[in-house]
Amino acid sequence: MNFEQGKRYKVVYHVKSETKFDFQLSFTGIDVIKVASNTRHVFGDKKWKRVETIVEAKHTNHYSSLQITTTSEGTFLLDQVSAVPLDTHMGHGFRNDLFQMVADLKPKFLRFPGGTYVEGDHLQNRYQWKDTIGPWEERPGHFDDIWNYWSDDGIGYFEYLQLAEDLGALPIWVFNAGISVHEEVNASALAPYVQDALDGIEFARGSPESKWGSVRAAMGHPKPFDLRYVAVGNEDCWHFNYQGNYLKFYEAIRSANPDIQIISNCDASSAPLKHPADLFEFHIYTDSNDMFSKSTQFDHTSRAGPKAFVSEYAVWKEDAANGSLLAAIAEAAFLIGLEKNSDIVQMVSYAPLFSNINDRRWIPDSIVFDSCKLYGTPSYWVQKLFIESNGATFLDSTLFTTSSNKLIASAIIWENSTEKKKYLRIKIVNFGTATESLNIHINGLNSNVQQFGSTKTVLASTNLMDENSFLDPKKVVPQTSSLENADKYMNVILSSYSVTSLDLLI
Repeated sequence: MNFEQGKRYKVVYHVKSETKFDFQLSFTGIDVIKVASNTRHVFGDKKWKRVETIVEAKHTNHYSSLQITTTSEGTFLLDQVSAVPLDTHMGHGFRNDLFQMVADLKPKFLRFPGGTYVEGDHLQNRYQWKDTIGPWEERPGHFDDIWNYWSDDGIGYFEYLQLAEDLGALPIWVFNAGISVHEEVNASALAPYVQDALDGIEFARGSPESKWGSVRAAMGHPKPFDLRYVAVGNEDCWHFNYQGNYLKFYEAIRSANPDIQIISNCDASSAPLKHPADLFEFHIYTDSNDMFSKSTQFDHTSRAGPKAFVSEYAVWKEDAANGSLLAAIAEAAFLIGLEKNSDIVQMVSYAPLFSNINDRRWIPDSIVFDSCKLYGTPSYWVQKLFIESNGATFLDSTLFTTSSNKLIASAIIWENSTEKKKYLRIKIVNFGTATESLNIHINGLNSNVQQFGSTKTVLASTNLMDENSFLDPKKVVPQTSSLENADKYMNVILSSYSVTSLDLLI
């Protein structure tokens, strides 16, 4: 646990004992001042007591641990123990630095609570949103048998909706479709699952007077959350019952909430869907060469059907290691391909977002952290190069090359939100081993390119397997410099295995 001098922390634990008790709190490596303490009976069970203590750290220790001791003799049960900083983002419990790393990506949506986490290996261990709301100590928690850990659901459905709102992002709720990895309910027995999804939508956006909207209001949020998207299951299209189950959810949600955008698990990038949907999902975890080649995945997708939601993508395994430059460059090429197909690809998100270094269940991830530190992988920094693509104007561009099939490029016009200045941005990925010389010709631009204020940003490194770490968190990050030869006709040198972003002030 990270304790910093002068900061205050709330320590909570619940204790059950037949005898009188006197517990003392201490923390390894630091002294604390007890600021306040409160003990009360837990609602509904007078044998349980909730003890809350506010302490102020007199020293800093980034890796302290909490100790609860007693000299009383007897048998004690302890449950729901935590130590949390009082200084969290907007008081909503999210660590400020972790929140800011996500906010810096300027996300337009947050997909939650996960992928296979929603399904469970067996249905009894699926994510059930009603068990994740209300007072923390009253949430039963559940065993995540996919990733083999217990979740106390302290971050539950309400907290995810709150996080999306705090980020200024739209929530995308993924709910269970009556399917786990090894079990599935058929459509004739699906009614409780369908009702559960409808109740979840009402909890998020129903009026404070509605059955589930009133529960949300009682948790301190009377105003409805801006829930516009739901996904029916996760990677379930291959299951025998998915099509039938999906239609049950679709019909019920469309009837009760006609404005909700409904997302199907079935991939329609190569063949049309067999059922109605507003969006379809596309997931890809692969090696770097295949990811680069997938930049053309949506070139021939039908424009007559639903839009695409690329909700999980990443280079993984050997090419990614713990988060490599090689992985990031291939992903940048894939994103340029999505940008070139933005008439059909509506949304995209890297996955997973966070990894705690002390318990890494999946590698790589976008942001890595421990109790006090964090860093973004090269893949995180690639995402930052695409922030301005949201709401930008896509421009037709053609890449001519006789020497390399390892280049891909795109062009957009975007406006700086603070200074209201317009830029023509050209992004180029060189996924080859050789340095390339690229001549750029800009036609049809009515205004001149201004050299002062134009920049060149490059993501590269000395070794294609270079990674960021706690010891060197900025080893592989974009480097920006002025573009002194900015013009409608110019030459740029592209380093091997690099992403180059040119911002031409117009």
